[in-house]
Amino acid sequence: MKNVEAPAYVPGHGLLRGRTAVITAAAGAGIGGATARRFLEEGARVLISDAHARRLKEYEAELAGEFGGESVGAMPCDVTDEEQVRALFDRGVRLHGRLDIVVNNAGLGGTSDLVDMTDAQWSKVLDVTLNGTFRCTRAALRLMRESGDGGVLVNNASVVGWRAQAGQAHYAAAKAGVMALTRCAAIEAAEYGVRVNAVSPSLAMHPHLVKVTTPELLEELTAREAFGRYAEPWEVANVIVFLASGYSSYMTGEIVSVSNQHP
Repeated sequence: MKNVEAPAYVPGHGLLRGRTAVITAAAGAGIGGATARRFLEEGARVLISDAHARRLKEYEAELAGEFGGESVGAMPCDVTDEEQVRALFDRGVRLHGRLDIVVNNAGLGGTSDLVDMTDAQWSKVLDVTLNGTFRCTRAALRLMRESGDGGVLVNNASVVGWRAQAGQAHYAAAKAGVMALTRCAAIEAAEYGVRVNAVSPSLAMHPHLVKVTTPELLEELTAREAFGRYAEPWEVANVIVFLASGYSSYMTGEIVSVSNQHP
């Protein structure tokens, strides 16, 4: 299939002006980092977090240099640690005075056939990807319920949560769990004006991932995509912006596929 080039980068339109956001796994090149940049371009103030403290600090400095230090904060957080999660969201409220948007982007993958998978491999992927999303969702909803000002959560799922893929049983189970968590949380949070949705990307790559992916695997994966290419992280971030903005005001409990992958 002929490759279709990525479109031109879309400029900001102030869709999140005056809003505050916490974004997990946002230390640079991937979807979380792209989302932080897009949010700033749309006028939001952000608190970014990641388990990688050095990369997080470097990205905070980069964003602060572009958008101003008053718009950007950073705090390391391991989403498998409940105390760190609570501290992150408390810091978000202290830093910007309120919490309007949360993007739960933290996740962990891996490849192993089920018959060879260890309990440790299974548990580690689920603890970061599903349990981490649960911990962050719970912390955010408690604060949003208490404030009474509403809010928006956007979780990062995956098309693998719908579609079978060899070697991905743990990741697929975790992402399917994120989808179910999103739908249930949305029903509960509706009574206090909070919306909860998720994006479900197929193949989104950044330079670091490309470097550690064999050319053969990358060719196989992109061949499944209708455009013959992978998504740029900012293309997923654009959909997260939509779900975080007033343009999606009637949407909750929805899983939005950011995909053109053949069945």
